[in-house]
Amino acid sequence: MSLRKKRREGEVDPFYDMLFNILIAFVFCFIIALLAMNPKAKKEGDIPAKAEFIITVSWPDMNPNDLDTYVQDPAGAVVWFRSREAGLMHLDRDDRGLAGDSIKVNGRDVVNPLNQEVVTIRGFSAGEYTVNVQYYESKNTEAVETTISVVKVNPRAEIVYYGTLRLDRKGDEATAVRFTVDPDGTVRDINTLPKQIVPQT
Repeated sequence: MSLRKKRREGEVDPFYDMLFNILIAFVFCFIIALLAMNPKAKKEGDIPAKAEFIITVSWPDMNPNDLDTYVQDPAGAVVWFRSREAGLMHLDRDDRGLAGDSIKVNGRDVVNPLNQEVVTIRGFSAGEYTVNVQYYESKNTEAVETTISVVKVNPRAEIVYYGTLRLDRKGDEATAVRFTVDPDGTVRDINTLPKQIVPQT
């Protein structure tokens, strides 16, 4: 008796069964791929987590003193350690010198020597931006040399400003750089004319 005759009536060929399972798997993978490619609906007011400008303020590694960065936008909003978000500006890292720079690794204290504050501008409005640095807290009463850079990220990385300044004592405030952004994103009128923006207490 042939295999075909041995097969019970209504029995499904395993080959077709396998093809059907492969088809189901393919459709499932296709749906998963579509869901992965389709971004989630944005909430009203969401700001893309990308940067147009990155402002970095650095001072010598292992220096115990605390410097603070203040950035003012054209509307007068100021981002600083007590207002970490202002307009489209964000203080991504607030460094307090050596304070809080120690972490435990395998039961031992490890100190991060890097002193650096970072502000990102994740969108921009036309007008002048001001970057100031304040000598907030002194642990050794020594002057601190700081380096400031402003990098325009889009459409390609471009250094807008790179410079240094010296803060002699606690409480000193200095303007690192002022620059104007045109509506098309062009940066002009880069200068270091003094402008006080640190809130007076």
